[in-house]
Amino acid sequence: MINHPDGDASSTPVRTLIVSDDAAGTRLDLYLAQSCDGYSRSQIRDAVQAGAAQIDGRVVRPSFKVKAGQEIRFHVPPPAIDETIPENIPLDILFEDDGMIVVNKPPGMVVHPARGHWNGTLTAALAFRFQSLSDVGGATRPGIVHRLDRDTSGVIVVAKTNAVHLDLSEQFAERTTDKEYFAIATTPIDRDRDLIDQPIGNHPHQRDKQAIRHDHATSRPAQTFFEVIERHGRFTLVKLSPKTGRTHQLRVHLAHIGSPILCDRLYAGHAVVTASELRGKRVSPDESPILTRQALHARRLTLTHPFSKQRMTFEAPIPDDIQAAIDILHG
Repeated sequence: MINHPDGDASSTPVRTLIVSDDAAGTRLDLYLAQSCDGYSRSQIRDAVQAGAAQIDGRVVRPSFKVKAGQEIRFHVPPPAIDETIPENIPLDILFEDDGMIVVNKPPGMVVHPARGHWNGTLTAALAFRFQSLSDVGGATRPGIVHRLDRDTSGVIVVAKTNAVHLDLSEQFAERTTDKEYFAIATTPIDRDRDLIDQPIGNHPHQRDKQAIRHDHATSRPAQTFFEVIERHGRFTLVKLSPKTGRTHQLRVHLAHIGSPILCDRLYAGHAVVTASELRGKRVSPDESPILTRQALHARRLTLTHPFSKQRMTFEAPIPDDIQAAIDILHG
């Protein structure tokens, strides 16, 4: 609870909190999200990452586990004032109950509104279809527990209630979920399986990219286990199991080992591929591309159901565009 605020939130951004006994061991960002009404966990996490929280006089990270009796001084961010505008967009629902929804997100769909992408989002489609969604993530991210890149398809889980949202968020934060992705890489990976353990941070020159960065302020540990499924000439079908969830993690890690994902505009240097290119033949001038986005698909997600506490696995089939590329490689 807020023990003695330094002032009303509308007049001052600073709040002081004393950690109670029953909150001991909670991640700082989760504790603040539960303690400060009107602020999403993502807002709070970003603020803490920027140095907005001090515990007993020192700046700490969002993952810091609080202890009973500690004093937290938190410069809260302004609450979100934007709202999601519902849009009648079809959704492929893999699972739904009273607490959560599992969606097979199509490629090309942005998860929530962002610069340059205000319409056609997953949140807009969810707001149209469902009456109740969690608001832990803020007004523009109803129900959103985690995200996929715009051109990555596949399984994404959405929370209907705040309690379910916080439970699922904690599972992702504590890495108790199991995520499996499918990708087509652009070189024959020489190892059958391996762990890529390289930190990821902001790219030094391009704002929309991430990069392998050691000992940088934005660097965070990142681990991806990969396993080769098949090799076809200069292409490799690969299963990816991220142990962490950094921005662009799979794309950056595969590029780092010299095998960027097929049609990855940012990290492979091309955005389309034709059937002739996949076959290693000359491309005719009038040939249409067979794939126009990164060949990356979130195939499976395993988590513990917040209500039943049973482990559940959700699977999204390989989408048609990636399957077409696979069929050509098999041919």
